[in-house]
Amino acid sequence: MDLLELMKKRRSIRKYQKRQVPRELVDKIAEAGLYAPNAGGGQRSMIVTIHNAELTAKLGRLNFSTFDRSKLLGSHVSAEQPSVIDDERIRNGFYDAPTVCVIFGQRGFPFNVADAFCIAENMVLEAHALGVASCIISRAEETFALPEGKAFMEEWGVPEDMEGKAFVILGYHEGDYPQGKPRKLCRNIVIA
Repeated sequence: MDLLELMKKRRSIRKYQKRQVPRELVDKIAEAGLYAPNAGGGQRSMIVTIHNAELTAKLGRLNFSTFDRSKLLGSHVSAEQPSVIDDERIRNGFYDAPTVCVIFGQRGFPFNVADAFCIAENMVLEAHALGVASCIISRAEETFALPEGKAFMEEWGVPEDMEGKAFVILGYHEGDYPQGKPRKLCRNIVIA
């Protein structure tokens, strides 16, 4: 599939089957992340993959515990694929996806957020190309600032100079595949 067509067809998925993604596909998706553009070619980010649905759910509940509705700028994401913004009954920030990849960036590095989201974008595109559903999730900084998050980092051997930046959840979508929203006008201005 043409890359632009792949981008147009990929959707953020927030309804997942319990079926786990095969490890070899998860490894390819993480590898795509490792080849993302990064500031100065420094490769200062790392990925920790949780390929364990029970642990992913535990981390997803921890991630949700940092969610603060009072800071929302919008009030609706999707009727087809409701987010924590849309449905107050959702208590797992990872929407019950069986796998999560945690992207860490070097603390204090001014481009760690940009690097992390380049990694995440590569990962969700590779996931879609492989037939795996995905979604990029935020609140990583808040999740790993909690005592439980810090304990996970220590248990996983994440260096102390790293901090959580983003999550990529992976699984197989439940139900119909969502349709894309029409693109808003006036988002590309060309000056010749």
